[in-house]
Amino acid sequence: MKIAVIGAGAMGSIYGSHLSLNNEVYMVDTAPAVVEHIQKEGIKLLEDNEEHVYHPNAVTSTEGMEPVDLVILFVKSLYSKAALDTNRSLIGPGTYVMTLQNGSGHEDILEEFVSKDHMIIGTTEDNGAVLGLGYVKRGGTGNTNVGMLVEDNAQFLPRLKEAFECCGFRVNVHSNIQQLIWNKLFTNVSLSAVTGILQVDMGYIASNEHAWNMTVRLIKEAASVARGLGLLADDDEIIEKVKKTSEMSPNGCTSIRADLQNGRKTEVDTISGSVVRAAKKCGIPVPTHEFLVEMVHAMEDKSR
Repeated sequence: MKIAVIGAGAMGSIYGSHLSLNNEVYMVDTAPAVVEHIQKEGIKLLEDNEEHVYHPNAVTSTEGMEPVDLVILFVKSLYSKAALDTNRSLIGPGTYVMTLQNGSGHEDILEEFVSKDHMIIGTTEDNGAVLGLGYVKRGGTGNTNVGMLVEDNAQFLPRLKEAFECCGFRVNVHSNIQQLIWNKLFTNVSLSAVTGILQVDMGYIASNEHAWNMTVRLIKEAASVARGLGLLADDDEIIEKVKKTSEMSPNGCTSIRADLQNGRKTEVDTISGSVVRAAKKCGIPVPTHEFLVEMVHAMEDKSR
């Protein structure tokens, strides 16, 4: 399979490296130093305390390139539209675009470039961290969960599963991928979002009455929207799960908190913001989420 991975960060490097074992892979990144390093020395992954070097192709520009079979987005979600727009040459009539990015609602951007029957959304349980130029630590492995919003009449998902699994990934194809995405989203729109605006470790949320009250309010709003979309969402179960996550990771730092702390723009629009957009479609009020999204953007502007 001919695959383009847009974004050569930690996750893009992990997927691009392994997929290059049995596929024609192109890493696409706007950082010349990263691309030049991959071209000359490959990508070094630290996996299970062993270093392995992989040699996917790498480019800063896809101008003049032929369309590929699959485009995988691994940029931060706020750059998704720009990344796809810049690399339109990769997308032909038969190209599928896949996102394993954090949050929800990515299909709103993807449908500007491909039809719904060429759109794959999902989540990954893998994680990683950049240790240096072209050097990434694969911190843990897990399932790659994928699905489509319409029937897979062309039977592309079985092809994708085979292409990924022969390179060492475990792929689960889900008939209702939105349920899985929202199950993960409940934690991000509550625990992650609140640690961001308070600039605290994850453990603080369950230990502080006021932080916890706000978190519960966010969970209940998100669960109400999920049910409005026809998904399953039990308030009590979600609340218990989020509380346990907070207690089990007392020193954990979420991505929204880290981004705000370091003066970067966050992915709040595809996390809490996705609940706000879905709520409008369902006609369900989510005032706490609306306030939180405005608060995060205000903090982004303050840091700049």
